Amino acid sequence: MQRILSVVLLSLCIGSCATTPSPREPQHLIGRALEAMGPAGAVASLKTMAMTGTAKYWEPEQSSVPGGEMRFANESSFEMTRDFAADTARVDWVRNFAYPAPRTFKFSEIVTPEAGYVIGVDSNGRNQQSRSMKPPAHAMSGLRLAATQRELRRASPWLLQEMRHNPDKVRASTDVMVGGVAHPAVSYDAGAYTFIVAFDPATDLPARIRTLDYDNVWGDVNYDLVLSDWRMMGGVRIPARQKHELNGRVVIDTTITGMTANPQVAAGRFEPPAAVKAGASAPAAGNVPYQWVMRRQFIGVYLDSSSVSFDAQASAGLRLNEIAPGVQHQVGGTHNSLIVEMSDHLIVFDAPVTDGQSNWTIAAAKQKYPNKPIRYLVLTHHHMDHVGGLRAYAAQGAALVVGKGAADHYRKVLLAPYRRNPDISPPLDLGGARIIEVADRHVFRDGRREVSAILFGNPHAAASLMGYVADARIAYVTDVFSPRPPLPTKINPALASVVNAVKKAGIQPLTFAGGHGSTAPYALLSGLAGK
Repeated sequence: MQRILSVVLLSLCIGSCATTPSPREPQHLIGRALEAMGPAGAVASLKTMAMTGTAKYWEPEQSSVPGGEMRFANESSFEMTRDFAADTARVDWVRNFAYPAPRTFKFSEIVTPEAGYVIGVDSNGRNQQSRSMKPPAHAMSGLRLAATQRELRRASPWLLQEMRHNPDKVRASTDVMVGGVAHPAVSYDAGAYTFIVAFDPATDLPARIRTLDYDNVWGDVNYDLVLSDWRMMGGVRIPARQKHELNGRVVIDTTITGMTANPQVAAGRFEPPAAVKAGASAPAAGNVPYQWVMRRQFIGVYLDSSSVSFDAQASAGLRLNEIAPGVQHQVGGTHNSLIVEMSDHLIVFDAPVTDGQSNWTIAAAKQKYPNKPIRYLVLTHHHMDHVGGLRAYAAQGAALVVGKGAADHYRKVLLAPYRRNPDISPPLDLGGARIIEVADRHVFRDGRREVSAILFGNPHAAASLMGYVADARIAYVTDVFSPRPPLPTKINPALASVVNAVKKAGIQPLTFAGGHGSTAPYALLSGLAGK
């Protein structure tokens, strides 16, 4: 009898042990985190929420020096209202920009599951196609809507509740190491993307929420929301400090200053003006360049368009404009390149935005000049919007021509993994690409044509290069002078740097082509400088 009883007790123990969740099982981690966030049901009881806070933004790829300190972009304050049942949000922003120029934008974003809207002025970006500014109120593009929805979802206190309700979409993940400490983690299939949630082993609270993104400069990157300074607000523990890290570098630092749980939300709070509702885009699916969409907003120049030049489906807008025999200006998007024909090869200036645009330019160059490979890619400066497509050229065997002091930066870029790149498949080993540094002036000659890459100082970026095609008397610069309406009427430090570079190099341009805009006579600049 005693033996039978022992067997029964052992069986019960085994059964009990088999059903008790492991401390590292996904649902156990999620349950403990929800318990740590407040009394039982506290998060589930959140139906609406009002939150206030401040945020600082930095853009790592608009630095003054290649590979240098991140550029401080803006400081913002916000008031957010959320309705979790309807999955809607409104954020009222005041953004004080420091770069690329001091200015203040006040605007509101309304986000619903089906569409997104902007009320007010949120950018000074110019639509390159229409030469006009965006209207003060407009519907979000599908790309912006998808990126905004993802980030609202990432930061939502309801994310863990959502994960609890969808256990079939949750999987155990590899521990995330933070400061030498292993943080147990789970992955959550959120549909168009996956969140990796790492939990603090000391508090059970979520410590960081990661997505695996693609950056046009640094390739495969981790984008983390780091949560800390948890405080009770409105009956729920909320992370009062929220930092976004791009491969470990803080690009957003947010402080939550207040939160009200379940406030009454005024009727129409999430209702946009009727004029902007018609034709609003659904969230984009497939390849969404999240980093580009979000970080161009950091500096207030995002055009909020689903038909910008980095979208391969929209590249029909790109075209070659012959500005001299054997000199093609690639225009029609937001950013330009210059193609120069030599006797047996081609030289291209700038590789803007993504490898998708570069693929278009490479194909157009091959069609225009068959049997002439692109041998050199001259990069006027290191900013992300003008070098994001450099891998496509390196994959073709082109040498990179860069300003003095920039080679180490580009070598690191070429060594970075880029398996998530949607435009180059399979990824190639680009570490052996040739890089030429220009200390003063590098001249390409073929016995017929002479093309120069000229190092020049300017207030925009160190290690900058100016291009010059001697026989056509065409010079090429990016950002320091953008030949497009309205053309400048007075000199400024950037324009003065162009005039000084022309004089120092002893070149005689008649025309300047730009990395933005079109072309303009050099007499315009020299005349302003003369005044």
